[in-house]
Amino acid sequence: MNATIKLENVKHFPVLLNEVISIISPLYGGTFIDCTFGQGGYSKKILENKKNKIFAIDRDYGSKNIVNQFKKKYQKRFNFENKKFSEILSLSKNIENLKGAIFDLGYSTLQIKDPEKGLSFNSKGKLNMRMGLNSFSADYVVNKLGQKELEKIFKVFGQESKSKIISKRIVSFRKNKNLQTEDLVNIINSIKKKKFSKIHNATKVFQALRIVVNSEISELIYGLINSFKILPVGGVIVIVTFHSIEDQIVKFFLKNYSENKNVSRYLPSRVEKKNLFKLIDKKPIIPDQDEISINPASRSAKLRYGIKLNNHFDFSEFIKKFNYLLEVEKLAD
Repeated sequence: MNATIKLENVKHFPVLLNEVISIISPLYGGTFIDCTFGQGGYSKKILENKKNKIFAIDRDYGSKNIVNQFKKKYQKRFNFENKKFSEILSLSKNIENLKGAIFDLGYSTLQIKDPEKGLSFNSKGKLNMRMGLNSFSADYVVNKLGQKELEKIFKVFGQESKSKIISKRIVSFRKNKNLQTEDLVNIINSIKKKKFSKIHNATKVFQALRIVVNSEISELIYGLINSFKILPVGGVIVIVTFHSIEDQIVKFFLKNYSENKNVSRYLPSRVEKKNLFKLIDKKPIIPDQDEISINPASRSAKLRYGIKLNNHFDFSEFIKKFNYLLEVEKLAD
């Protein structure tokens, strides 16, 4: 039944659209990078002003039909490249009058319902979870990695309290045959026998697998760093997060480099301290009840943004801060 879903009929709601548009002020005209084009929600709104241009990237080329529609409608005002966050610097030679970069780190309903991607607990068959430009799939992770590696991935990226026993059961099961999606869900359900819960028993494990398969941690960290490098002074970076790990990374990136912490406290006081960002809103912007009622998936969204103040950058502290996550991600290499 999953295979017969008409994905083009699935509605997509860009999260916090009005807030994003208000922040980037596209009415003044300029070029914007949509780092997660998806179904083109942000890009479409920005391109309503004929003075604006979009450079869009997305590792998932599943939206190629929409990309083609945009190219036909907006012509030279719209450009698209099938790239990951970390590759954003390759756009720098072609962009003029750059005003901002937008990251929406969530997965659309269309992507979740796509049976070929296998992001849903209701998917059948071989595990996948690849979003595009991947080296391996979730099938490789659950059927090839050792028990300790699986436990670490589930615990760190899924914050799964039952990670040890789940990983043990996985390794035991695959002695006879490779796990498929329904096998993994059944194993988790047999261990986590919750009758009343707001989330599915397999949510945390699936999140962990998706993160490691798509190298989401390293892509986010280097996507943020490279977006800072490509933006001119005065440019704005906008990020919408959906789970605590990515929000922790984004919060540190913006807050740490807007509070003079990029310069060592051991330097002489005469050394000028430079902030990399100006933060207008110290706390994240979240959806109101009206948006949540229309799009329940937006309930966990948090929007953070910063305005670039100078071209100085040393992000070694940022990378060091989250190196433990990068090391866990490498367990699947």
